Amino acid sequence: LQHEFKQITNSNKTHKQMSFLKAEWRKLAIANYVIDPAILDSYLPAGTELDLWQGKCYVSLVGFKFVNTRLLGVKVPFHVNFEEVNLRFYVKRWDGTNWKRGVVFIKEIVPKAALSFVANTVYYENYETMQMGHYWAEKDDSIEIFYKWNKNNVWQTFKVEANNQALDIPTNSEDEFILEHYWGYAKVNENATNEYEVTHPRWQTYKVHNYSIKVDFEAVYGAEFGFLNGQEPVSVLLAEGSEITVESKTKIKTEGQLA
Repeated sequence: LQHEFKQITNSNKTHKQMSFLKAEWRKLAIANYVIDPAILDSYLPAGTELDLWQGKCYVSLVGFKFVNTRLLGVKVPFHVNFEEVNLRFYVKRWDGTNWKRGVVFIKEIVPKAALSFVANTVYYENYETMQMGHYWAEKDDSIEIFYKWNKNNVWQTFKVEANNQALDIPTNSEDEFILEHYWGYAKVNENATNEYEVTHPRWQTYKVHNYSIKVDFEAVYGAEFGFLNGQEPVSVLLAEGSEITVESKTKIKTEGQLA
């Protein structure tokens, strides 16, 4: 399957007007933590700077499901519906006219090795393949969303319980800050960055009334994130999600990088 993915991505040269990826992202459980900005220095792509919320630097643990996934318009067998869990932080880049607000992924976890191969090779992301699972349950007036992933034979889990009435995101809110980022950035080297656009409509959220996070952040994400093991998130969100596109990447080179 890695060979099939490579053939599809190589055809991108003749599909300039086609989105690299189309899918639905559904039931996004998001736990937000305040972090010392210095911890993120080595992860910050060239040409970007940290995007802060009310002067605070956030990282977010995000679990969700890919649905109806198509790579350059093609559904790859056994790679259409699957879970992802990632740890991300927020950046912005001035393009000379506007600020582009985006995210950088510290690590993205998926259940299929071919997905990791494509993302790491094409976009210079940091994907890792693990055994994963999920369930979604609806009750009378609530929903329960659960994601799990297996690191070193230990299941990591993230569960959210929320009311089942979808609500619009308030303007100028923390929810808006977390969800309204439409660019992705990946560090290629110290002087070059991959930039790609993510498109989707403005999402709705569900009011969270309970959550459980059982994650060994040090084991999954590295020693510098071990402090999160003893830290409660400042907020937990549940977004419905929507259809999305991920557009083809552009490499940004900063001064000092030879063309």
